[in-house]
Amino acid sequence: MIDNSQAKHQFQVVTNFQDLISTPFHGEMNAICWKHELTGDFSEIVQQVELTENIVVLDEAELRTFQLSEQGQLAREILLEDMKLLKAHGADPILNVIKCYERDNVFPFFPTDVYSFHVDRSPVPTDTFLCTYYGASSEILPNSQATQKILVPEIREELNKLYHGPDEGFEAFLTEHFFDLHYQPKPDAQLIQCGIGHLWRLAVDHPGSSVLPCLHRAPTENPGEKRLLLIC
Repeated sequence: MIDNSQAKHQFQVVTNFQDLISTPFHGEMNAICWKHELTGDFSEIVQQVELTENIVVLDEAELRTFQLSEQGQLAREILLEDMKLLKAHGADPILNVIKCYERDNVFPFFPTDVYSFHVDRSPVPTDTFLCTYYGASSEILPNSQATQKILVPEIREELNKLYHGPDEGFEAFLTEHFFDLHYQPKPDAQLIQCGIGHLWRLAVDHPGSSVLPCLHRAPTENPGEKRLLLIC
């Protein structure tokens, strides 16, 4: 589900991969969704992966070795084709099977793990691509419905307690520890569910960007269910 009337200016839906990569971000629009429907059984692929860690990278060579039913083969072809398209675009897609991500407990009042709404930052122009094929899907937070955490007085006060340098270095401290990348929803925020099978392109904070970076986060996993996620 990606419909959200309150965030209709936040993202744009396209019908093919070429439009996904070529449509420019503008104004408030900093997320583009190629809403392609899935065919096949992606759970078969997830079940083929033995998780020895919380996250396993599934490479193409291993994916091709799986013995799958006809429905599983259809799912595999979609994965391979999406990765092929992204590689041809110059991206470096990674396919992950995820039990859970590592939680950040260093600063309990300010977790900086991927379960927190955050933006991606790059020193060079780039975009983030992601698609959930199985399991709980990623979420987007409209910029107008968010507050940068370092601007919340109570949080800023706690961060000041961690900092032991001159006042003029405080902002650099926040950036160095990635605190400035994280946001919290406003009380009336309406989140955008990225949905299953939809390939998203998200704006990144980089020099020369003409739009705000897209706020997003990993979802809390459904109990006992792994996720199959492509990201780059």
